[in-house]
Amino acid sequence: MESQVRGGTRWKRFAVVMVPSVAATAAIGVALAQGALAASFSVSGQSFKVTTDKLTGTGFSQYGALDEGYTLSGKKTVHPVAVSAFTNATINNLCQSVVTPDLPFVGDVSLVLRAGTDPKKPVEAKNLYIDVADLKADAEFTNIDIGVAAKDANKGPGMKGGGEQANPYGFAQQADKAVLTDVKQTAWATTAGTFKLSGLKMSLSTDGAECY
Repeated sequence: MESQVRGGTRWKRFAVVMVPSVAATAAIGVALAQGALAASFSVSGQSFKVTTDKLTGTGFSQYGALDEGYTLSGKKTVHPVAVSAFTNATINNLCQSVVTPDLPFVGDVSLVLRAGTDPKKPVEAKNLYIDVADLKADAEFTNIDIGVAAKDANKGPGMKGGGEQANPYGFAQQADKAVLTDVKQTAWATTAGTFKLSGLKMSLSTDGAECY
């Protein structure tokens, strides 16, 4: 359901990983099979979970891509993702967790990172890219364009390149501003030009702790 709100567009419980993004990754797969695209690094065999109370980003763009990587057993694989990119972003109450399973003598080990818990000192990022596999959030976009060719999306920091296989002619969307609240997502990679983690706290445990 869509409604106009002061020049923005709001979707309740909007999943940023959309059906057109899946279609775009299908086109990428064809290009990959034809040798038209290449990856320069591989993601690990572990996805990670992230929650935030609020992410406010300017210069937003998103497009479908494939992350080349490995399973934990060392087999090569690819992960379809929706790359969410922000020129600038602030993040309130960030939690990031990853679970490494079946370690000798200890079993599963959780790594949990928290930052930006002080509302006056949020996490700050520039040229932020998040390779998302699944996302749930409330979202509001200002001046959004849906269906742009990925190579022509110019409101965000541009296509990442280097660490992904993305079709420059595939589906993309962009907006001047994006505000995501109550975010829960699973991702395969995050990169940023700068990433300032205020009040960083990291902990390890064997109790299965995760952000959600």
